[in-house]
Amino acid sequence: MDLSVVIPVYNEEESVQPLIRETTAVLNSLGKAYEIVLVDDGSTDGTYDVLAKLCRCEPQLRVIRLKRNFGQTAAVAAGLAYSSGEVIVAMDGDGQNDPRDIPALLDKLAEGYDLVSGWRSPREDPFWSRQVPSRLANSLISWITRVKLHDYGCTLKALHCDLARDLKLYGEMHRFIPAIAYERGARIAELKVHHRPRRFGRSKYGIARTFRVILDLITVKFLVSYATRPLHVFGLMGFISGGIGFLLGIYLSLNKIIFGTPIGGRPLLLLAILLIFIGFQFITMGLLGEMLARTYHESQKKPVYVIKDILNEGKNT
Repeated sequence: MDLSVVIPVYNEEESVQPLIRETTAVLNSLGKAYEIVLVDDGSTDGTYDVLAKLCRCEPQLRVIRLKRNFGQTAAVAAGLAYSSGEVIVAMDGDGQNDPRDIPALLDKLAEGYDLVSGWRSPREDPFWSRQVPSRLANSLISWITRVKLHDYGCTLKALHCDLARDLKLYGEMHRFIPAIAYERGARIAELKVHHRPRRFGRSKYGIARTFRVILDLITVKFLVSYATRPLHVFGLMGFISGGIGFLLGIYLSLNKIIFGTPIGGRPLLLLAILLIFIGFQFITMGLLGEMLARTYHESQKKPVYVIKDILNEGKNT
């Protein structure tokens, strides 16, 4: 199988049929062996019935139905896991991604990249409620992860199958796929793609998702930067907290010894003691994290590196 197209859908009864028709027309023109993997994320309308009917007519279609609505990240993860193509393209099921952009993504991927991420330009979403929060989120994610992209929220991506199999997604982490891939040593490119207004249904996104995205961003940053060295982050916080508490203690002690100032009832003394204890706890958490990380990697025999090439493998064996 040359190509797999993964499309998560949720309550898109009216959108799926025209989207599959468009996608099939584009893929047929490529002359590649392909499949379209549709993941029904627990739809409560007639989406699954439409997919089942289409599946009987289109041999290239594979339909995966989840038992309930697990969220877009879980649906994307299921689609990646059940894809068999050498290259995988992920796209939204609401019809706002244009299937005609797939050939350009594949051409860019063929230049030697491991992942090509779409950049919706221009956006066809409401400016204040969708575009402004998206721009702020993209700037924040780019700054924290150090993977500079204009559009982390675009589902339309092309990536190689070995990279897709290596991704572990949960929470709202589908939008952080480029950052997670970069941590695994992937070469990443961004390509402008068309963005179309929604024709059917309504958006499943709301402002409430922003808070979940921020929490997952903290998780991704920790996993990318400190998963194998948790003491570096907890130990640093512990030293800062304990150091400030220690300096406050010295200051209060000198006041007591030199000037005779009573310090027993001063809130500053309680703050100094609290900071010292917090610092000790942070360092202890870091040590426990180091033990957990070591146990995880040793029990699963999972290396802390990713090999790109091996030259002359087995030559001297």
